[in-house]
Amino acid sequence: MIRLFVGIELPEIVRARLAAFAGGIPNVRWIAPENIHLTLRFIGEVDEDVGHDVDEALAAVAAPAFAFELAGFDTFGNGRRAHTLWAGVERNPALVHLRDKVESALVRIGLAPETRKFSPHVTIARLNDAPVGRLKDFLARNGLFRSGPIPCDRFVLFSSHLGRSGAAYAVEADYPLELAAADRDARTGG
Repeated sequence: MIRLFVGIELPEIVRARLAAFAGGIPNVRWIAPENIHLTLRFIGEVDEDVGHDVDEALAAVAAPAFAFELAGFDTFGNGRRAHTLWAGVERNPALVHLRDKVESALVRIGLAPETRKFSPHVTIARLNDAPVGRLKDFLARNGLFRSGPIPCDRFVLFSSHLGRSGAAYAVEADYPLELAAADRDARTGG
């Protein structure tokens, strides 16, 4: 069995900027910089054979490269029930298009459809009864955060390995997105 999810790796500089927000709130487990990513689709535990089918299905996904931007912070859950601190993703039709293509590819190979609404975000911390006042202060102080444009020219199949200190993620495969003709020419010198 292997635990899989599909996502977008963030550039090291963006992960470092997000990791720099860590600290100052008790009862929070900050995500290690190397594990910060944007999830497109959680798959869960599957047999190795299904993992191979997932890889083949994702390799057939065709979508254009794009850029997206992180903006502000918020939580899932309210007050004392807040459990996840995340950076928001500006509305982006190209990102939603990619996610929809990934979802369709996975459903075609027999995976159950995702029932939750796609709410693109980048998790930066897990909360365990974090003090509400400190959390509100963090959100107010950092509400104007913007990453600037983040280029996305590929998406990734990750595996997740749970250990004593949390999850460690490994890239199992990556899938290039289609570059516009001008970008392709600039990269190839043509």
